[in-house]
Amino acid sequence: MKRILTIAGAAFLALSAQASAEGDAAAGESVFRKCQACHAVGEGARNKVGPQLNGVVGREAASVEGYRYSKAAMEKAPETGAWTTEGLMVYLEDPSAYLGGRSKMAFKLRDEQERADVIAYLATFNADGTTN
Repeated sequence: MKRILTIAGAAFLALSAQASAEGDAAAGESVFRKCQACHAVGEGARNKVGPQLNGVVGREAASVEGYRYSKAAMEKAPETGAWTTEGLMVYLEDPSAYLGGRSKMAFKLRDEQERADVIAYLATFNADGTTN
């Protein structure tokens, strides 16, 4: 029952996230500073405490080679599929709630505009770390 409620809540949040503000990649670069202790982007980016985020928008969830994801992330990955802007909006607000279990990412990015901005910034990176 808890899993059904979690899925229903995530679906509701995803639908409401679709109406979110447009992101500003330049502002997102500043927001990303909050993420840099655990994540990297750009050419030569490597996994840290969290996976590297090159090409994350459009990348299959829990798919970075060499990174050990949490059990909850691995179980949720087939349902998540490829990360969309909307899915990332929900995930970044509360990773553990999105996954329905423990996430390695304890940080919550609660501000909707900051989430939109950091996603816009991340979307500028191709899978190889080059920028659009």
